[in-house]
Amino acid sequence: MLRQNLEEVEHKVQAACDRAGRKRSEVTLIAVSKTKPVEMLQEIYDCGQLEFGENKVQELVDKYQVLPSDIHWHLIGHLQRNKVKYIVDKACLIHSVDSVRLAKTISDEAVKKQCQVSILIEVNVAEEESKFGVSVEEALPLIEEISGYPNIHIEGLMTIAPFVECPEDNRAVFRKLRQLSVDINAKNINNVNVHILSMGMTNDYEVAIEEGATMVRVGTGIFGARNYGTAQ
Repeated sequence: MLRQNLEEVEHKVQAACDRAGRKRSEVTLIAVSKTKPVEMLQEIYDCGQLEFGENKVQELVDKYQVLPSDIHWHLIGHLQRNKVKYIVDKACLIHSVDSVRLAKTISDEAVKKQCQVSILIEVNVAEEESKFGVSVEEALPLIEEISGYPNIHIEGLMTIAPFVECPEDNRAVFRKLRQLSVDINAKNINNVNVHILSMGMTNDYEVAIEEGATMVRVGTGIFGARNYGTAQ
């Protein structure tokens, strides 16, 4: 069942790339595995999936310790500063940096552990009160302020679009994030290369790809509905 789900998502990713005139290699599919048992992750891994996304630090750390070492772990959930020390040397990419204080903590911990950390700036494009992230207007000043911090590398932007019945309704959100990335790159800030756009989830990743997403975060489409009752 999981293999079939993954193949179906892969087919849709390829079709979206085709419609946008993009190569499949331009889009990274992240299997969002939050609340899912390691057996399910192993099954997807055995199908060739190496990119996994987790929302909670403890869950990522627990799975990191028991699953194959060549998995690329993405922290996509809100990150508290007191949890940073557990994650800086385990996540290949932190998608959810949204403040100077958090960036400073990541930098400090990365220096302590002598590792380099790639981060994305989370932008609340739709300005939903329930979501984390900086506003579109705040993104550039934040990047300019933290760009010189040691051992962190700003690789791009992330957004969580609203949950909508019609995926087309989020096209403008994705388009706005892509335009923001263009505007930021035009500033030629040292140590900043905004080349990753992490946007699009199970409900709307095809539209996100058409609008330039380089990473899509698909959970339910691969693993099925989440059972929060068993979440750690």
